[in-house]
Amino acid sequence: MHKDKRAVKITGTGGIGKAAVVGLLERDSPDRHGTVRAKVVANVRRKALASEVCDHVVAGSEVHTDALNSYSDLGADYIHQVIDHAENYAEGQVHANGLENFWSLLKRAIKGTYISVEPFHLFRYLDEQAFRFNSREVTDLERFTRATSNIAGRRLTSKEVTGAA
Repeated sequence: MHKDKRAVKITGTGGIGKAAVVGLLERDSPDRHGTVRAKVVANVRRKALASEVCDHVVAGSEVHTDALNSYSDLGADYIHQVIDHAENYAEGQVHANGLENFWSLLKRAIKGTYISVEPFHLFRYLDEQAFRFNSREVTDLERFTRATSNIAGRRLTSKEVTGAA
């Protein structure tokens, strides 16, 4: 993009006009691989993000986040460790690389497969990609069987999908 156009079209840090999404990754345990949960949130302010963490993470758990100030109060209820991406991406086991992998796969699907995503439907794309990520160690047939077992006997109309009255 030409410098003049960039100055007009791109302002701030690049978050203006974008939907806010929060992601939580439960890391690998001895009996299973890590699982992710992703959700569209109203904004990335402290109150919105902390409520999502509280809803899905047991108090006293170890939580690794990036250096966003909205996470600064998590230390009261969790073992909160911060990785500042301006300095480095990992310090031993303190990193957010697993969740960064999920975001990379989501962005690749949106840019490469779907081309464009309406904010109204974003939660559906998040659910699909979370399902794919969480079932990444099974065969395609098993993933297909899991997906179709959840829809058998249910009817979905175009009015419900589009929100039309």
